[in-house]
Amino acid sequence: MTKQKATNITWHEGAITNADRERLLQQKGVVIWFTGLSGSGKSTLAHAVEEKLFEKGHLTYVLDGDNIRHGLNKNLGFSPEDREENIRRIGEVAKLFADAGIITMTAFISPYRADRDKARALLDDGRFIEVYVKVPLEVAEERDPKGLYKKARAGEIKQFTGIDAPYEEPLNAELVIDTSEHSLEESAEIVLKYLQECQIVK
Repeated sequence: MTKQKATNITWHEGAITNADRERLLQQKGVVIWFTGLSGSGKSTLAHAVEEKLFEKGHLTYVLDGDNIRHGLNKNLGFSPEDREENIRRIGEVAKLFADAGIITMTAFISPYRADRDKARALLDDGRFIEVYVKVPLEVAEERDPKGLYKKARAGEIKQFTGIDAPYEEPLNAELVIDTSEHSLEESAEIVLKYLQECQIVK
C-alpha cells in the first residue's frame, strides 16, 4: 500500500463528467491491460488494436512499457519493488486516461498478479479488460526481438521475467490470446469483437 505523503489536499470535481466525455467521443473509457512475457507480442497487438479502433473513429492511446521508462518511470529499474511501483504508476495514469473517455491500452509484462489486481481495483467493473498475451516460453525465446533472453541466459541480465524472475499468469483474464496460434490480424479481431460485445465501441 502506497502511503499518502501530501496533506491538506482536496479532491476537486469538475462540471464535466466521465459520462459527458464518453457521450462526446461515442465510446466508453476503459483500460485494456495487455500482459505477458517479453516477446509475447503485447505491444504489437496493442498497436494493431489501436489502428483498427482509430480507423473506426475512436480515440485511443497505448502506454507502452519501454516508452514509459524513457520518461515517467525513468527512475525505476527491474527489482521487484521497482516493478511494483512501475505498475502502480501506470495503473493510476491509465485510470486518468479512461476517465477522460479514452480507450487506453497498456503493454507491460506486469509479472505480478497482485499488481495487476491493484490496477483493476482502481476502475469500476467492466472498465478494466485484462488480455493475457500467452505464448510458450520457448516461442518467446525464439522470437527474442530485443535479444534479451539471450542476454539473460548468458547471465548478462538479472531478474529477467521467465528466466530467473517469475511471471504469474492471470487467473481470470477477460481474454487469453495465444499469439503462437493466432496471427496478428486474428488476435486484433478477437479484442475488437470483445469490445463490441461489451458495447465499449459500436
